[in-house]
Amino acid sequence: MTEPGRLFTRALCDVVGRDALTTRLSEEFVFADLGADAVRSLFSLEDLNRLLAVCAPEPPRLRLHRDGSPVPLDRYTDVGTASRDTRRIVRPESLYRELRAGASLVLDSVDRMHAPVGEAADDLMRLVRERAQANLYLIWGESRGFDTHWDDHDTMIVQVEGSKHWQVHGPGTRPFPMKNDTDHAHTPPRDADGGLHLVWEGVLRPGQVLHVPRGWWHTVTGTGEMSMHLTFGFTRATGIDWAESLVRGLYEEEAFRRDLPRFADPDTRRKHRHELVSRLVEAAERADLDDFLAERDGRFPRRTSFSLPWPVEDAVPSAGSRVEFVPILPPPMIREGGKVALTVAGKRYRLPEVTAPVLEAIAEHREATVAELAGHAGVEVEVCAKVVAVLSRHHLVLIH
Repeated sequence: MTEPGRLFTRALCDVVGRDALTTRLSEEFVFADLGADAVRSLFSLEDLNRLLAVCAPEPPRLRLHRDGSPVPLDRYTDVGTASRDTRRIVRPESLYRELRAGASLVLDSVDRMHAPVGEAADDLMRLVRERAQANLYLIWGESRGFDTHWDDHDTMIVQVEGSKHWQVHGPGTRPFPMKNDTDHAHTPPRDADGGLHLVWEGVLRPGQVLHVPRGWWHTVTGTGEMSMHLTFGFTRATGIDWAESLVRGLYEEEAFRRDLPRFADPDTRRKHRHELVSRLVEAAERADLDDFLAERDGRFPRRTSFSLPWPVEDAVPSAGSRVEFVPILPPPMIREGGKVALTVAGKRYRLPEVTAPVLEAIAEHREATVAELAGHAGVEVEVCAKVVAVLSRHHLVLIH
């Protein structure tokens, strides 16, 4: 059985090839059959029942859709109070009724509520080097929750239970559409006879995976039975992101902080514009794409996780204690002046150089006992344990 945390980096790469998920990512449709065993421990109906009861998600995180429209909240929720706050509480019997009538249940950010899905999302993020979120979709019968549509982000669809019929039509009349775009009136691709173009059509079953690039139109309907799938969505960096970072850097330029000469003569305004253009071109020439992507990686968030009591107490973990690396992406480490510097989630750390081999080892292996980590790092177990204790206080590792 494939571990959930290895779903994308191991099983999927083995089936379709790493190139399909790196250089050809977001450009091509991908279908892969990993087998039901690869996703069996990822998520189940029992897991969903537990999340609904324990986490009590409310709209808009949990919502229902039917025939392309949202189901009114009053149909399946009540207004209640929790800790003196007013909130929407899902009524189980009403939820059952709407699902029997063909509604589709959508639950956002399942990766934040269920560890196996979170581990799979983390693995996907390490592969594509972008932030990812996993949403759950559940439906019974032959109905559909949404009309033919496109998404403003790339998706990995993983069927976990039941089956669902998919038609993937391909990119529409506007290539690479975005969420904050100037045109949302584009249309799906059509054949010469006016019918919707088909890139792929089939019934998705447990263990099968689709990669549908951003802007690709698709139609999804039930097959008459229950269907539950996870959609891992991520948005890749674009030229807009690079340009926005360039603009943020212009605060360092006096010419751009200066007021525009609205009431000056035309020649003065023309000279001012020329200076702005010259400075902008110079800044753009300096704005290397590799530097931008490295800086973007340095701001990559880490999941909220806790490791009490270790970061609070002055205890040193034992050789058998398990250590887990917190950053999702392995940060570059720079040795400077007897220190090792790294940036995680936008925060820069400068730590004693003795921490460097331990950091490098845990970043590579991600999880190990203190004794195993000491062997990987080539340091004494006692030294490794003390370094781990320090790293836990900076929320760079968890101790179990």
